[in-house]
Amino acid sequence: MEVSDEQLMLAYRSGDAGAFETLYARHRGGLYRFVLRSVKERGSAEELFQDTWMRVIDARARYAPQARFATWLYTIAHNRLVDHWRKKAPVTVSLDDPDDPPENVSAGAASDPARQAQARQDLTRFLAALEALPDAQRAAFLLREEAGLSLAEIAQVTGIDEEAAKSRLRYAMAKLREAMDGA
Repeated sequence: MEVSDEQLMLAYRSGDAGAFETLYARHRGGLYRFVLRSVKERGSAEELFQDTWMRVIDARARYAPQARFATWLYTIAHNRLVDHWRKKAPVTVSLDDPDDPPENVSAGAASDPARQAQARQDLTRFLAALEALPDAQRAAFLLREEAGLSLAEIAQVTGIDEEAAKSRLRYAMAKLREAMDGA
């Protein structure tokens, strides 16, 4: 049986460094993608990502499992993003290295240049649509897709009520769908 994130954080609070390593391994990919797609530039994303984990480390003695660990972690990340957005004007930078093929391209598609080109165009169109979303809608979408948070958890992380979280997510999905269908 797998140990829950909350149990791991409590073990880390008690001095088990291996528990932190497991938490980090479980959440680093989703958290990094959430931060990267929220700020759109790798340097800032890496700094905010590291700062989020440093805050987890600093807060370990005060940690009490009042919500899922992921909710707590993404609340810290969201708060860091809000601070970042307040300090900086929006910047549009490509989220992916154009030389890297999209991760979700199958082996058959990777060997077919036409399918690979179409997949790259679709990804580029999707990322542009994601960048065009208002910050609040983008955050709701990324918290759902990258962090796997529920509407209640998204509401908790962003400090809004559940209806507002649902509305932001619905608008984001509609705009993304429109962008992908309209091409």
